[in-house]
Amino acid sequence: MKRIKRTVLMACLMCQAAVVFATEKSVCSPDGRLVVSVSDQSGLATYRVSYDQHEVIKPSALGLQTSLGDLTKGLTIVASDTKAVADDYQMDRIKASTVHYRANRLDVTFQRDDAIAFTVCFQVSDNNIAFRYDIPRPKANNPKRLTIFSEATAFQLPDGTKTFLCPQIGPETGWERTKPSYEEDYEADMPMEKPSKFGLGYTFPCLFSLGGDAAGWVLISETGVSSAYCGSHLSDYTAGQGYRIAFPHKGENNGFGSEFAAIPLPGSTPWRTITVGRTLHPIVETTIAYDVVKPLYQPSQVYKPGRYTWSWLIWQDTSINYDDQVKFIDLAAAMGFEYCLVDNWWDTQIGRDRIEELSRYAQSKGVSLMLWYNSNGFVNDAPQGPRDCMNTAIAREREMSWLQKIGVKGIKVDFFGGDKQETMRLYEDILSDANRHGLQVVFHGCTIPRGWERMYPNYVASEAALASENVFFDPRNAQKEGFELTMHPFCRNALGAFDWGGVIMNRHMSPDNKSRHPRYTSDVFEMATAFTNQTFIQCVAMQPNNLNELPGFELDFLRQIPTTWDETRLIDGYPTRFIVMARRHGDNWYVVGLNGTDRAMTMELSLDQFFTSADQLYIINDQPRKKDQLVPDAARKALKPNGKGKVKITMQPMGGFIIAKE
Repeated sequence: MKRIKRTVLMACLMCQAAVVFATEKSVCSPDGRLVVSVSDQSGLATYRVSYDQHEVIKPSALGLQTSLGDLTKGLTIVASDTKAVADDYQMDRIKASTVHYRANRLDVTFQRDDAIAFTVCFQVSDNNIAFRYDIPRPKANNPKRLTIFSEATAFQLPDGTKTFLCPQIGPETGWERTKPSYEEDYEADMPMEKPSKFGLGYTFPCLFSLGGDAAGWVLISETGVSSAYCGSHLSDYTAGQGYRIAFPHKGENNGFGSEFAAIPLPGSTPWRTITVGRTLHPIVETTIAYDVVKPLYQPSQVYKPGRYTWSWLIWQDTSINYDDQVKFIDLAAAMGFEYCLVDNWWDTQIGRDRIEELSRYAQSKGVSLMLWYNSNGFVNDAPQGPRDCMNTAIAREREMSWLQKIGVKGIKVDFFGGDKQETMRLYEDILSDANRHGLQVVFHGCTIPRGWERMYPNYVASEAALASENVFFDPRNAQKEGFELTMHPFCRNALGAFDWGGVIMNRHMSPDNKSRHPRYTSDVFEMATAFTNQTFIQCVAMQPNNLNELPGFELDFLRQIPTTWDETRLIDGYPTRFIVMARRHGDNWYVVGLNGTDRAMTMELSLDQFFTSADQLYIINDQPRKKDQLVPDAARKALKPNGKGKVKITMQPMGGFIIAKE
């Protein structure tokens, strides 16, 4: 018995010694509320995160599996360094025009017994963490390159956490084998333990409502992904480990290219980002995707923001003819919009000679064309043309020189093959070559952007969500439009520009505006989405018939919608239910709301942080829906806050409101 006791005692002492001799390094945000601690206990690299002294990320793994060997165990912290980081920058295509980034940086170097080392760099700002791996060139054998086969990087959230996630789908699936295209259904308020729909984890960004004492929100994603690495996503949840960084499926990109990442040495991985808040305000307002990246090249010119018309959403493929495109150019001109997007099949249904003529006509009306392209010829079976114009340097140079010559100002490139490093190289090549020819770029059927607005100054936005075309295709998605568009400001659009594809003003999904299924949102809801969906060039998917059908005050408001923002603030909301937010353009604030539910919502708002008592305000909102009325009537009225600067507002089901200065 005594021998057993002595054995147990020795085991306890050894365990305690291991704890005592573990090294831990910590860094906190400038306001002291967000703390990251990094440890080498038991030879494992781990980190944990607390906010307001509550654990929001439990001890979670760090490390890499590489061509240099296993960098996940047998590790010791051999060095650390801290310093302050400051970056003041200006941008015209994100949620804020001026950003003052302040963070504290901790570099922790881990080493294996055989002297192979790597550094984990954490930058912690108020409410935000960005971290990456920096790998030096080893002295032994002097390798100058590294293959990273997988990451141990994990995120272990508190028990009871609820999830708001979009599942990752496998390659060679969907229509004409075009997936993954990041267009799957979000699920809200789900337990972590529920497996993903396709067993492949979840697409970034990933939103979590924390359980336990943490009682807040976490948004996890990545930024700084270029041609130098693959894009990643989160794995399914595993008890005791949490979620892990997952690399692309080997079948993506039609099997071409590696599912691994290859970097030169010395080299770095992209940044993983974690945004933390007791409320959702830091989630919606974060700029972390841009704070830790830099421009990769200079803009070749000053690129112009604006709005575009788009025939394809409602009129579909048959509208891609010269005469119908003239109607949408005329619509853009009548509304004062800057662009008109001509979608797929223009190369055969209009032809290149007449596209030149169409571009001259558009320019005579003060409108510039944007043209659609298939990304390349071998990653999917999508038949739409023009094809094979964007997948090689020679083809791009020929095509983009022609586009520049005829005055086209932008391209929309569709149908990409996944997240492999090879695919990321294609995104970057298209953007870089387009910049040389003065072209702005929108991506569809694509991955999420990862800091690209700052990295690539002619990048506009990506789709990367179940977007407006699905409202047209499927009545179910039309009924879910409120659910989706009150989700994206908290997740998809919080970390990257979003080409949803239209402020939809037709009340039926048909050119005659009478047949097919209806739109289930109000006119005011749709107009407010121009503010909740943030992008540098916004699609206002009006139809020519709308000029004669919409009330004059709606047309007037649509004509003056801005697309660049100096400030963004969340006022209230809950993902998939409702959002109330404010954006400032110059001296003008716009306060808007969306109700994504089938019940009216009444709330009291304080407006004194946006307007003065001398400001003359108006509100556009919905009237109660009349019996048998498809869409409620909208009204524009003067608005006078009470003596405390407050107003009471009711948002109708699937409705919204807009408040602004006269």
